[in-house]
Amino acid sequence: MNKPINQSGWKPGTPVASDGSEHPTVTGNKALMLEEALIFEIGGTDTCGVDLPETPTDLPSRLGDFGRKQGTGLPGLSEPETVRHYTRLSRQNYGIDLGFFPLGSCTMKHNPRLNEKVARMPGFADVHPMQPTDTVQGALGAMNELAHWLIELTGMHSVAMSPKAGAHGELCGILCIRAALEARGDARKVVLVPESAHGTNPATAAFAGYATEDIPANKDGRVDLEALKERLGPDVAAVMITNPNTCGLFERDMKAISDAVHEAGGFVYCDGANFNAIMGRVKPGDLGVDAMHINLHKTFSTPHGGGGPGSGPVVLSEALSPFGPLPFTARTDDGYIHLVEEENADEYDHTSAFGRMTAFHGQMGMFSRALTYILSHGADGLRTAAGDAVLNANYILRQLEGDFDAPFAASGPCMHEALFSDEGFAEGFSTLDLAKGLIDEGFHPMTMYFPLVVHGAMLIEPTETESKAGIDQFIMAMKSLGERVKAGDEALKSAPHHAPRARLDEAQAARKPILSWMRDEG
Repeated sequence: MNKPINQSGWKPGTPVASDGSEHPTVTGNKALMLEEALIFEIGGTDTCGVDLPETPTDLPSRLGDFGRKQGTGLPGLSEPETVRHYTRLSRQNYGIDLGFFPLGSCTMKHNPRLNEKVARMPGFADVHPMQPTDTVQGALGAMNELAHWLIELTGMHSVAMSPKAGAHGELCGILCIRAALEARGDARKVVLVPESAHGTNPATAAFAGYATEDIPANKDGRVDLEALKERLGPDVAAVMITNPNTCGLFERDMKAISDAVHEAGGFVYCDGANFNAIMGRVKPGDLGVDAMHINLHKTFSTPHGGGGPGSGPVVLSEALSPFGPLPFTARTDDGYIHLVEEENADEYDHTSAFGRMTAFHGQMGMFSRALTYILSHGADGLRTAAGDAVLNANYILRQLEGDFDAPFAASGPCMHEALFSDEGFAEGFSTLDLAKGLIDEGFHPMTMYFPLVVHGAMLIEPTETESKAGIDQFIMAMKSLGERVKAGDEALKSAPHHAPRARLDEAQAARKPILSWMRDEG
């Protein structure tokens, strides 16, 4: 069994075999980690994995001109060969069920199996969007219940459940803001985006037809309040702010920012991707937020995508609620739940909706998982989860601040993610080299080079679901890699050495991707 690198007597310049082993094998297999060729290389197009009778060739075709003119080009494999191929490939993949996944800004947390069980219950798993509403009252009730708790947790006035993802939710919020401005005849065309906001924010504003302008960060990594106030004016439609921001810091001036924007006639959009750090502790509605999307996968543990579209509900202030999209659920006094659509919107005083975001009503699998998470945790559990996420991130920050440059550590605790830079690395060494070395240690790398306000950024988010033992092992690996990258260990330049595949030329792969397989006739 290999020892951790910092217990094995490693010294700067110690060579590491390029194949990850001093004992190469004939097959290319490394013990039970099996080398796997492409499926086209395993099977040939002239064979089949199943015995089929010969088909007559002299019969007239019933397909007319639609008959196949040439073979499919698919390899013929038996069932065991096919199963083994995809199982071997799956073993080369890394996921949250294998180990620590410290992606900052993406929140890869454990998905409780209870949530999966509920999502597969009859009435949730097999519901169809075209069913009559009286046959899906249970599913609509779950949607309505989730909507209630999202409003309660955020302190907002209403919620749009139909957006399919975070960026889709951003667009929904900005379209609500545009509709509200148009309703009052206000042709504002600029959206301000702080440097510490998520990268999708300016793209969303531009997609909605707005010009975007940056607002600088101060030395503490937060929005420069005075610079923001200076830029506000009659042309500013909104400010898109991320809180906690991408530096892993809470925007302490959030209420002052909201007050200034409102006074100038604009709206406040909050990117709620990092709401998992403050749920149960801070209500964005109390901070003056007008619209905020919630990534259900980040805050309420639903899978990323979940086998289909994700979910990014958008909570709205009272000022924006009339302009929220259709459809949405409404419970009447008799307990019956209706879907409010364009044809019955006037009954619910919702004729100002800007339109709809999707063909149907949302992602049922995401809704059932998120609601299960909320109800199983309860108010105290959600508050504890947020606190544990922040505790874990601060533990990493303080354990590693002596080994890596932590640009904002002096300004106080971080929130759910800790940020480091590449300052102090040996000349010619980069964050990428450290990240590739981290793969050899058995960890998925952290988010690299983001946020852009920090050179060579390393953004680490442990989430609330990691144990101290697991985090300590990660810290041990990071400390060792910090020593190596500062000492200029050349072995890191070719890492990873123990992964199924060596380091790619990523620039070349991006510029000249090979998107189809061709058999080498030579």
